[in-house]
Amino acid sequence: MNPFDLSGRLAVVTGARRGIGLAIAEALAAAGADIIAVSAQLETTGSEVEKRVRSHGRAFTGYRVNFTDRAAVAGFAARLEDSDRPVDILVNNAGTIRRAPAAQHTDEMWDEVLAVNLSAPFALSRDLGRAMVARGRGRIIFTASLLSFQGGVNVPGYTAAKSGLIGLTRALANEWAPHGVNVNAIVPGYISTDSTQALRDDPGRNTAILQRIPAGRWGRPGDLAGAAVFLASPAADYVHGAAVPVDGGWLGR
Repeated sequence: MNPFDLSGRLAVVTGARRGIGLAIAEALAAAGADIIAVSAQLETTGSEVEKRVRSHGRAFTGYRVNFTDRAAVAGFAARLEDSDRPVDILVNNAGTIRRAPAAQHTDEMWDEVLAVNLSAPFALSRDLGRAMVARGRGRIIFTASLLSFQGGVNVPGYTAAKSGLIGLTRALANEWAPHGVNVNAIVPGYISTDSTQALRDDPGRNTAILQRIPAGRWGRPGDLAGAAVFLASPAADYVHGAAVPVDGGWLGR
């Protein structure tokens, strides 16, 4: 048997409209999984993620959910729980970032970033994980960050949220590993996405970042695909509470 085969599995990928989430959704579909894509601004029909998933012959469903709205997140989770088909894989990838020095980082910025990057992933994991525990199997994957381990500059809310995700990964793994539910995190390095556009447009910052990456280049969203498929697959049956860097060697420098 192919240990990376996801045929027959149903995967929920948040933040799937573009960037890392889009690449992960496509990779899981290519490995055989049907996809439920979720994003705050996902098109109702004809989205890029829908096209890519269907190109691999997999079923697709899209939802638009505001991750700052706790009631909306709870309603989405309840809708999935009430479905006839259980969720096998949950990829908590949706995220946002707000840049401002700590002294000017407003309560509104803090609340938004913590809600999207930490509170919503916990709520979805709790609600969908409950059913996974009852069934005795499931996969939960968080998208963490290099700032889960480093302080960053001018992003205190983002750093706090992404640091919290690593702690949450370990806490859930400790509780749910005995019940056949694998909880792990992917740690992307500096990836070419909309959220890093400002850094890439700054000649000084761009040069400094590239000099620090042993691989010598910015990552691409597709670079995360292999790690996501691995953690979602039977090949990772004995992997619990791990934070897997995909960073071009940044953390090893």
